[in-house]
Amino acid sequence: MKTIIFKAPTMNRIAQTLLAAIALVSTTTFAAELKYSIAPHFFDEKPDGKQLGPCHGGTVIDKAGNYYVTTDTERGILVFSPAGKFLRAFGPTRIHGLELRKEKGGEFIYAARPSDHEVLKLKLDGTTEWTIHCPKEAGIYKDEKGFNPCAVTVGPDGSIFVADGYGSNFVLKFDKDRKFVKAFGGPGAEEGKFNTCHGIALDTRLKKPLLLVCNRNNNRVEYWDLDGNFVKVIQKDLRMPAAVYIRNEYAVFPELQGRVTVLDKAGNIAAQVGDNPTASQRANFGLPQDQWKDGICNSPHGASMDKKGNLIVSEWSAFGHLHKFTREK
Repeated sequence: MKTIIFKAPTMNRIAQTLLAAIALVSTTTFAAELKYSIAPHFFDEKPDGKQLGPCHGGTVIDKAGNYYVTTDTERGILVFSPAGKFLRAFGPTRIHGLELRKEKGGEFIYAARPSDHEVLKLKLDGTTEWTIHCPKEAGIYKDEKGFNPCAVTVGPDGSIFVADGYGSNFVLKFDKDRKFVKAFGGPGAEEGKFNTCHGIALDTRLKKPLLLVCNRNNNRVEYWDLDGNFVKVIQKDLRMPAAVYIRNEYAVFPELQGRVTVLDKAGNIAAQVGDNPTASQRANFGLPQDQWKDGICNSPHGASMDKKGNLIVSEWSAFGHLHKFTREK
């Protein structure tokens, strides 16, 4: 009978295989490492004694940690402290997508106003720095009412990118002096086309800066380069991704159909919160307040992440609806 002797190298290979399998499991677990719990009634529910009012916009955070929430009321943008207390309000009203940027001279809000057919740059007191109206030279508009921008972002060289999701379904590029450069995308379901380009942000987490675009009604988020070339789909089969907010390693996507998804810089799902199992409540602008549930989202339209990794979510709601999801350590 022949004796079989296991030599050390063979045992080492077995051990290495086991370690590799353990490492793979650890990596898979780490890909979904973000855990959240709801912070109920965090924000003043009736700021200054009034209902928050219809929200068809978003939320951003300044360097002091204050939250800016857009509404369609005469109060325009409402500002809350890091503790969720109402501080002040300022115009204009009907801001949709917005981005807050630190620049020379302070912090500024870049805002899209589809109902008013314009893009604005604002100081934090509401003073208008400049306005972009319909670029007739683009050759894609019959009149200025066809320009209905949903969101705006700014490139490293100051170029301005406008997602005209409620209008032409093109992304428009302007130079730093607001001169029209080009339009790219256009309507369609195939890759390289948009069915409501609804949210947009500059993504600098990778080697090369790219545009991260929410192709809302195609239910996907995707990369485009700064010259207007389609790069790739990051995630598909989402539930109407409405906006994107990037902080550090993560990108936050409020999905209009009752959920918020967080992706890491590789495009993997790091967390999903607020998932609403009741389909009739999703994207329901008029959902009565007595049907709201803590920790359940109905129509997420805007979202941001603070420096601690907490999520702030605003909803497309006739009454105004805000959530804070606290990151668990």
